[in-house]
Amino acid sequence: MPSYEQLSELLDPASTVLLTVECQQGVVGTDSALPELAREARSSGALRNVARLVAAAHETGVQVVHAIAERRPDGRGASRNARLFRAAERLPVQQLSGSTAVRVAPPIEVAEEDVVVRRLHGLSPIHGTDVDALLRNLGCRTLIVTGVSANVAIPNAVFDAVNLGYTAVVPADAIAGVPADYTPAMIRHTLALVATVVTTDEVLGRLGRPRGRG
Repeated sequence: MPSYEQLSELLDPASTVLLTVECQQGVVGTDSALPELAREARSSGALRNVARLVAAAHETGVQVVHAIAERRPDGRGASRNARLFRAAERLPVQQLSGSTAVRVAPPIEVAEEDVVVRRLHGLSPIHGTDVDALLRNLGCRTLIVTGVSANVAIPNAVFDAVNLGYTAVVPADAIAGVPADYTPAMIRHTLALVATVVTTDEVLGRLGRPRGRG
């Protein structure tokens, strides 16, 4: 665990970006295509903690990026090279572009200055999307990764961030996966090896005073 000073330096608002991953109504909302995951995200407090982090980011000048997974109604460009993708095609709730399912889910609030990045293919919210270029243009050095799922998209995001030269920070209580006991195992045995693992309260306590971006 980094010291207070080390974490405060890592979380300089001028060079930190908060990434929410697939925190959309069709994934973690009440009408989710993945009800088990949605229940875990809510009952564990992870979704509530994401909302707390987003609210704090808005107050302190930390840029927020929302990564949304969706598909066209005709399926063009969608990936089909894994069981996960083929199973998603049969779900009763589809993450269709422009639908309620791909809106950011309450209680997370989206501010005008937030950036929403939508992807039509793949597993990662970073690789193959505009996120890396946007982070560089925003002067990002530290990426806080939150959301779902600890099974697939979150580790993808963390690995991609590290491979691209960013320092990844993972609030352990602001991510969720299924089953419930999988998330702490993933954090302990995998994410902790490549990311700075913290709690939501530690992030909130160390973001510091609002600062403008250059």
